[in-house]
Formats: sequence, C-alpha cells, structure tokens
Amino acid sequence: MNAFLLGILSSLITSALLLALSLLRASRPLWWLTAACSWFTGTGLRRVYRRQSAAERSMSQDLVRARWVKVMAGRGNILTREAFAPLWSGDSTPASVQILLPDPDTPDDSWLDRRCQDVARFDPGFTPALLRSQVRANINYLAQAARSQRNIRLHSYNLPHTCRVIATDKVAYLTFYSDNAHGRNSPCLYARAPGLLYTIALQQFDTAWANSTTTPTTSPS
Repeated sequence: MNAFLLGILSSLITSALLLALSLLRASRPLWWLTAACSWFTGTGLRRVYRRQSAAERSMSQDLVRARWVKVMAGRGNILTREAFAPLWSGDSTPASVQILLPDPDTPDDSWLDRRCQDVARFDPGFTPALLRSQVRANINYLAQAARSQRNIRLHSYNLPHTCRVIATDKVAYLTFYSDNAHGRNSPCLYARAPGLLYTIALQQFDTAWANSTTTPTTSPS
C-alpha cells in the first residue's frame, strides 16, 4: 500500500513540475515573473523577447501612445516596417521624433565598416558595401515618409555599433548587438520608466545624439 501511495504521489509531483515548466516556457508567465523581479530590483525590465522582431507588435502600440520617440539603429530597417507605420501615416503625432542612423558616407574603416565585417563572418551574402547601401536606402525612405512632418529630426553617427534603442516617454526597447548574429535575431529587452534599464537606454541615445551630425529629411528635387 505504501509503495502504491508513493507511486501516486511521485506521479503527481512529476505532473506538477512538468506543468510548471510548460507554463514558464510560455511568454506571459515568464513576463509576470520578470516584472515581479524587476519591481524588486528596480531595473524596470518587464519583458524579454527572444528575438527583437517579436517585439514589433507591442512596439507599434507604444509608438501610437508616445509623446516623443527616440530611435538609434544600426541599419534602420525597422523604420520601414509596420511597427513605425503609425508615425508616417499620421495616426501617431508625437511632439518630437529623433532618429539616429549610421553615417553611410564615412571614410573606409569606419564603425559602419567594422560592423559590416562582423556580419560578413556569419552571413556570406554581406558584401562590404551592402550595409552602406541599406542605410542610404532607409535614409531615402525617411526623407519621403517625413516630407509632410516637421517634428522628425534625423542625425547620422559614427560610433561603435553596440545596441539598438527605441524609446518613448514611457518605455524603451533595448537590443544589444553581437558579432555572431543579426540584430533581428538578438534578444530584445523591454523596460518601463522609471528604472535602471530605461535610464541606460536614454543615456545611450543621448550620448550618440550629442556626437552626431544633422542629416536633412527633405526629398531631393
């Protein structure tokens, strides 16, 4: 009898552990656990997306509600996708939109070239001039998208490519770049204000902005 009861008890314990593990593998229970730890530590971290592309739906919702927006990207492809469509369509009208993209016209051996060399190690289709041309294409896209809006400012920077920052007055999406994966395949941290990570994201952006140059957002005639 005792062996029988122990067998049932061990089965129940095993089932409970499997259920807990399955719940923790789901996104929302993990987010709740992350938010609870964040509140205790003061980091402000609320979610961790395994890939930054998975954050775009939530990002679009935050952009619609934003009073201001700050973006520092290593290439700027996100600016041409659905997440940022509310800004270009006029559905979202923040008082200020500041955008930082790498300077595609820097001399050879710039930080842009060094990032291109990193990507070429794991992506054989990445030629030395490809990243520059992609940044130029995104700048041209912004010039067209921002042609009727005066609240958008675009600057260029020549600094190490360490992270992507997308921040509003309430939240920040922070992706740290690695030398063995595209940014879209890297984890994305979602932080709310106030908090340590939110503050770090703004510091990263403001430092780069202070060392950047103005890029016109008017389409060529």
